Amino acid sequence: MNNKNKKENVNTFLTGWIKCIVGMIVVFGIRLIPFRVPNIEPLTATQMPFAKRFGWVFGFLFGFLSIVLFDAVTSGIGMWTWVTAVAFGFLGVGAAAFFKNRPATRKNFLIYGILSTIAYDAVTGLSIGPLFWEQPFVDALFGQIPFTLYHLSGNIVFSLLVSPLVYRWVVENKAFEPIFLFRKLGLASKE
Repeated sequence: MNNKNKKENVNTFLTGWIKCIVGMIVVFGIRLIPFRVPNIEPLTATQMPFAKRFGWVFGFLFGFLSIVLFDAVTSGIGMWTWVTAVAFGFLGVGAAAFFKNRPATRKNFLIYGILSTIAYDAVTGLSIGPLFWEQPFVDALFGQIPFTLYHLSGNIVFSLLVSPLVYRWVVENKAFEPIFLFRKLGLASKE
């Protein structure tokens, strides 16, 4: 690997973290809104653009850390924290794979938003209760329906509206890149 590629990889890695932190702060703030309808949150819709641009590691860590940090600050860490954090992490891995050869369009964000919501709710809602709390599967299934409808409606709207904006205004925005900031401040050359 030559020096130019090494610089680009370091800049992409640093840029990815700065942009992911911005994204996580936005998701965190929205999740703090009081009296918000349950299960309507922009985590998946915000995670998809980062996974598209920065790959599966950032996709996994964005979802995983968003859940762990939010629970650590608000309700405390518990078993459910780890289950949802890992599940959201894997949604980020899935998003990176899904978007690898697809453009960042509203249609693709919508498709993955729907697929990931159904997968997440099926895995977490239909398995955790029966496996860990001896809940009858039929109760888990019927209890999951309203949860999934809320979750799906929120993710449809957020996938259509938030994902393209996050991709354009944060992920692809040069103003959030360290080299751009350093050049603006006169701390780096304008190569």
